[in-house]
Amino acid sequence: MAKRLIPSLNRVLVEKIVPPSKTTAGILLPEKTAKLNSGKVVAVGPGGRDREGKLIPVSVKEGETVLLPDYGGTQVKLGEKEFHLYRDEDILGTLHD
Repeated sequence: MAKRLIPSLNRVLVEKIVPPSKTTAGILLPEKTAKLNSGKVVAVGPGGRDREGKLIPVSVKEGETVLLPDYGGTQVKLGEKEFHLYRDEDILGTLHD
């Protein structure tokens, strides 16, 4: 049975996007290729509360691709997959094609 993590408060569960290390033809790519520290949002919490107790929803949605800070986040392993938990305010932005 696969476990599903629902983040609490204003936290966001992200699966990092790892760029390929070689092409489909088998050519190895250098590690210094321009890569963004990005990930796909897997789950979001309900949001945080302001001083009056009003709910402030999380600014990203499940399925969005987000730009992540180089450091931070909490590593979480569910089954064989590795995820990272970030606070909503730590996510730098969303990426669009």
